[in-house]
Amino acid sequence: MAHASVNDVVDKPAAQTQILTTPSIPVSNQASAQALKLSWPEIESRGANQDVYFHAWGGDPQINRYIQWAAKQVKQQYQINLHHVKLTDTSEAVSRVLAEKSASNDHQGQVDLVWINGENFAAMAKHQLLAPNWVTQLPNFGLTDPDNNPAMTRDFGVPTQGMEAPWGKAALTFYYDSILTTSPPQTLQQLSLWAKQHPGRFTYPKPPDFLATSFLKYALIVLNNSQPEAIKNLLYQPATAQNQALLLPVLWQYLDELHPHLWRKGQHFMSSGMELRRLIGDGELALAFTFSAAEIPAAVARFELPDSSRSYRMQDGSLSNIHFIAIPYNAAHLDSAKLVVNFLLSPQAQAHKQQANIWGDTSVLALSKLTAEQQTWFEPPAQSHPSATIANQAISPALSEPDPSWSKVITKLWLQRYGVMQ
Repeated sequence: MAHASVNDVVDKPAAQTQILTTPSIPVSNQASAQALKLSWPEIESRGANQDVYFHAWGGDPQINRYIQWAAKQVKQQYQINLHHVKLTDTSEAVSRVLAEKSASNDHQGQVDLVWINGENFAAMAKHQLLAPNWVTQLPNFGLTDPDNNPAMTRDFGVPTQGMEAPWGKAALTFYYDSILTTSPPQTLQQLSLWAKQHPGRFTYPKPPDFLATSFLKYALIVLNNSQPEAIKNLLYQPATAQNQALLLPVLWQYLDELHPHLWRKGQHFMSSGMELRRLIGDGELALAFTFSAAEIPAAVARFELPDSSRSYRMQDGSLSNIHFIAIPYNAAHLDSAKLVVNFLLSPQAQAHKQQANIWGDTSVLALSKLTAEQQTWFEPPAQSHPSATIANQAISPALSEPDPSWSKVITKLWLQRYGVMQ
């Protein structure tokens, strides 16, 4: 997902980001307060026969087709016209909401739904750009079992406070061409050695691309794993100057050693994970990574990757997160947006999305909350390209996302150090 940080739109000193850990969003007007008192049948009645403008990244054909499928479903159920506003960068939607707030447009916003990540959520919450307390109104939200699954109510460690609904789960996954390399690296340290032995066969995108910052955060966590717990835990606090001095030097040292052995000797970086996949398909790279494990067998089936492609997760850990959907505070079609999100959380929609040939995005629903029949919908079908499906998931520990402020800091300092000849 190519989600850039809202901090690119609203620039703030890192020291000020501590308040993001406890965003406080008051109900901004009487209409919002009244909306929280509505029963679900009333929301269904008010939300039918409306348009909903869903601002979401449009860079993956599989995801785009899934949203088109969902649009057909909500059209049949509620006569809702779901419009996918395809974004290159999530900050485009955030900029629009900010502009509307500056113009005192508090009721007729053009963004009804937005697909955001933890950085965007934390900053939007701080600036009171999100509708509050609506998620618990959704009947299907209970299927995520939030009381026993706190990840459903925390985004990059920040409490969501009912301002966004979980949509799917993902983890950093590596893949390689088994003809070009038979022994891919299994840890970050092995990756450095492998790159020296296979010059030009690996690279990563340029920040602030979401996949790029994900790789850098994975490296930051792993490289500091031998630090005392008190220092490691600073990754889950705001990135102050003192915290940066303790945690970042080892990252820059690692990258300084790695870059000369990257594709084009680290003097040029691609802009997205899709471009990495194209370089694998063209045989220029032998190793790459993604945040969607099902992307690999699906790309093989579409002949975008060779049959010799294999995927796996690093033994020293996989950066993992849940992605969410939010409703801006001034959405023009608030009730209709809730109906759409409730459908996206339905067993039908979540099971369809999890299929590798559809999207392959892991469901956020707790199987224990589903009927026996619904649980069968999530059983994996026989794969047409089983050799390309994810391996060794069990031995790869899940690494939690650091505090959102680290993404902005890493991006800014990376561009200062390495942003040349782009």
